[in-house]
Amino acid sequence: MTLKTFTRKFGHGPRQALAIHCTLAHSGAWRGIGEALGDDLTLLAYDLPSHGKSGDWDGQGNVHDVATDMALALLTEPMDIIGHSFGATVGLRLAIESPELVRSLTMVEPVYFAAAMVDDPKGASSDMGNNTAFNAAYASGDMMEAARVFNVGWGDGSGWEKTPEKLRHYMADRIHFVPASQPFLREDSAGLLEPGRFARAAMPVLLMDGATSGDIADVISRSLEKRLPNVTRRAIAGAGHMAPLTHPTEVANEVRAFLAAC
Repeated sequence: MTLKTFTRKFGHGPRQALAIHCTLAHSGAWRGIGEALGDDLTLLAYDLPSHGKSGDWDGQGNVHDVATDMALALLTEPMDIIGHSFGATVGLRLAIESPELVRSLTMVEPVYFAAAMVDDPKGASSDMGNNTAFNAAYASGDMMEAARVFNVGWGDGSGWEKTPEKLRHYMADRIHFVPASQPFLREDSAGLLEPGRFARAAMPVLLMDGATSGDIADVISRSLEKRLPNVTRRAIAGAGHMAPLTHPTEVANEVRAFLAAC
């Protein structure tokens, strides 16, 4: 399906870059990084389906396909891709499926569980407690509780009780995006794990984790690190999963150093 795609730009630098946010956020999440890299990049950020001001996904087909098609339409030339969490998995897919349009790829904690489930099933199960609680809440129809559980597991650590009510409702209204993402994130619906496909992503790749994140982040990153031909790993000191929001300067510094070497 074709959706309205809302975009915004940060910075005025010579390199053209595309930024892809995480589940339940919006393109404004890149403001801190975009401003920090303003002299280096012109950063184009877009809202995922059913997020921010982009069009609503109608529930038909695969939502990761829709999100990837939205990004692909914005790649009018080879660009530096920067993605976080779900957005990082869209970037990974672009790098494998359309490498001629990806000059470099930066991923912050990509939630590509499928690779980890192949390489380290026991380690990949480290998020199952949170996942079980989420599934129970979602199945009962309590979308606010499902959003709370998701936020506890993947938020910035500030606590649900400190989350403004408007933001709580924003998350609850879009929480259906989480189970809709699973065919790609956990089941590899696009077949990226098929033999030889990762070799297509030969461009420089920066893979970042928050140093205080849970075990699952490291399990996924180790799995991707061994598959990608040209990858550099970094950890953001003091940060968790939401490093682009909580530590934008530190993330931007790593991106700047990485791009300078590309």
